[in-house]
Amino acid sequence: MAALLALMAAVSFGVSDVAGAVASRRASALAVTFGLLVTGLPVLAIGLVLPGEATLRAFGLGALAGTIGTIGLVLYLRSMAVGPVGVISPISALLGVAVPVSWGVVVSGEVLSPLQVLGVLGGILAVVMVAWSPGASIRAYGSRGPVVALLAGTLFGLYFVILDATPGGSGMWPLVGARVSGTLLVAVLLATVRRPLPPGSQWPLIALSGATDVTASILFLLATRSGLLSLVSLLASLYPVVALLLARSFLRERLTPLQGVGVVLALCATTALIV
Repeated sequence: MAALLALMAAVSFGVSDVAGAVASRRASALAVTFGLLVTGLPVLAIGLVLPGEATLRAFGLGALAGTIGTIGLVLYLRSMAVGPVGVISPISALLGVAVPVSWGVVVSGEVLSPLQVLGVLGGILAVVMVAWSPGASIRAYGSRGPVVALLAGTLFGLYFVILDATPGGSGMWPLVGARVSGTLLVAVLLATVRRPLPPGSQWPLIALSGATDVTASILFLLATRSGLLSLVSLLASLYPVVALLLARSFLRERLTPLQGVGVVLALCATTALIV
């Protein structure tokens, strides 16, 4: 069940990623982020029907996770601005999955079978292959973007780790803390840089991105409470594969040979992790 929930989270994250990216083509990425945080609140409210105790620890850890994840997102967007995208994306993806996997195995002492170890290594490699863009080089940009991407990816990974550390009987209350802290942080940033809100035509996409983003977080949190963080975080982090396939199907984006191999490798890794 944990593997299924994590895979469903990956699908939801992938849909959110594509919808948010399309909306960001016609509006500020920071404004789109604020919009998806706000529009996701109704879905989170529905998630609160799940049993759980609203403790200070649950809300506090959730708020910490939300703050760290939002800072990671801002840094990621900043690193994308200084480029190159083809290097930034795989670096962030690599750290985003390596941090929780390493935490689960090294710190939490999770024990994996040899087949699962191969699945984890294959999955990490698949994420990087799918995120990589051909011809990407840092020569024309310098090292600043990749360095910021390293920090952003690390913060993304810590978001998963902290959510996993929330009390098991707290239901979805940690996500309330995460959503509140993240929304407040982005609202302050928006007011500081004075970015306008997205045009009305983009709000359906933003609402889709917000709803699926919250759904993914709910599924991930449920998965960590019944499975190993190392495996759950790896499966949930396969969302770039989902985003790539959606972009190919609906946006007519081309799949490079390396990305095609990455998709196949991701399927093999998933099989190794759930058998």
